[in-house]
Amino acid sequence: KHHISTVHEVRDLGVVIDSNLKFTTHICKLVKTANSILGVVKRNFHNLSKDCFLLLYKGLVRPHLEYAFVVWSPHHIGMIEKLEKVQKRATKLVRECRNLKYKERLKYLDLSTLRLRRSRGDMIEVYKILNNFYCANSAPSLIKKSNL
Repeated sequence: KHHISTVHEVRDLGVVIDSNLKFTTHICKLVKTANSILGVVKRNFHNLSKDCFLLLYKGLVRPHLEYAFVVWSPHHIGMIEKLEKVQKRATKLVRECRNLKYKERLKYLDLSTLRLRRSRGDMIEVYKILNNFYCANSAPSLIKKSNL
C-alpha cells in the first residue's frame, strides 16, 4: 500500500507551481531576485547612459522577469503590476529618464511593457503551433478558422 502525500507547492525547472496554479510564490520570488539585481546595478553604476542601462537591464534583470513565462504568465492584475513595477523602477536609473512618465521612458529607451512582451511571446508560440514548427505529438492541436 502506497501513501500519496499532498504538497502545496513544487519546483520544476526553476518554476514554483502551487496547487491553485496562481504562481504567486513564483512571481514574488522572481520579483525579489530582479529587484536585488537592480539594487546591485544601482549601487555600482551612477548616472547610467541609455546604452549601458540597456545592456545591464536586458542581460541581468529582464531574464529573471521572463524566464519560462509561457508556463506562469500572470492573469491577476496585482501580479502583472508587481512585475511591471520592477521595470518602472529600472527605467528611472537612466539619467535622462528620471523625470519622465513611464510610457515616455519606455519610448525613449525603445522598450515595451513586460505585459506586451508576454503577449507577443504567446502569439509567436501560437504561430509556431499553427505552422507545424513543433512535433505533432508534443504541441497542442489548434485549428485554423477559415475566413468565410
